[in-house]
Amino acid sequence: MDLSVQIGPLMLKNPVLLASGTWGFGEKLKNYINLGSLGGLVSKGISFEPREGNPPPRLAETPCGLINAIGLENPGVKAFKKYILPEMLSWQTPILVNIFGENIEEFLKVAEELKHEPVAGFELNVSCPNVAKGGLSFGHDPEAVKNLVSELRLFYKGFLVVKLPPVGPVFKVAEAALNAGAHALTVANTYPALAVDLLHRKPALARGSGGLSGPAIKPLTLKLVYDLYRQFKAPIIGCGGIVSGKDALEYIACGAKAVQVGTATLLDPENPKRILQEIAEELQKLQETKISSLYAALHLTDNKDKAK
Repeated sequence: MDLSVQIGPLMLKNPVLLASGTWGFGEKLKNYINLGSLGGLVSKGISFEPREGNPPPRLAETPCGLINAIGLENPGVKAFKKYILPEMLSWQTPILVNIFGENIEEFLKVAEELKHEPVAGFELNVSCPNVAKGGLSFGHDPEAVKNLVSELRLFYKGFLVVKLPPVGPVFKVAEAALNAGAHALTVANTYPALAVDLLHRKPALARGSGGLSGPAIKPLTLKLVYDLYRQFKAPIIGCGGIVSGKDALEYIACGAKAVQVGTATLLDPENPKRILQEIAEELQKLQETKISSLYAALHLTDNKDKAK
């Protein structure tokens, strides 16, 4: 069974990556699964200076979903590079560093610190909905995204993927990122959402709103992946509500080259391993020996076909 995939210049042994944020830096998850068996790992969002994140409560469960307002808590790029990255690299699977800044200059400073490290590439987080500065507003500005990617490309030639917001001028932002030199798109970040504490007549999260993830968002993000692939034919990493091997293959059929597993890891730390096993099982049921045979295989029937 051939599960290997290629995303631009990046070759992965299988299409399952861990999404930024939900698995931390593997401190606990490494006790449950062999992290090196996965196609790749995407680090928590790394900023130039350490960030404490938002005050608690920072999580709220919803039907088939989870709203988070963690706020990109991280130790900062210097501590990450010195104390955390070496162990991540020891797992011998591609590491993508998710980087974040409140402005273009901060993004570039993080990338400068990491440009000579043996990581597989960078994922630019221009779309986080639960921070006060940068975040989603940055990802709604195609010109800012174009400038960010263009300036980063002046000194970094490695693999580069831009993590899109699921709302706003998504197609214009995607076009700006690709035209400026991004190899691929991660589709997508969490959806802006609100949970209510009715007893106290206030939001359930201390920050107010947050980002919705989990199975509730899968149909929405599948449609976004499908539409973006049809528009740009660019490499896409699907991200949103994947809890089974079937979910992952649905994303691939819609045009994703690979997928990121996030909230499922919080539900059960062994889920990524199970998802990978189920992908192989589903391919066997479909009598396919290569995952590439399902790539962008979904074809919607248009009105003209129906008229016939």
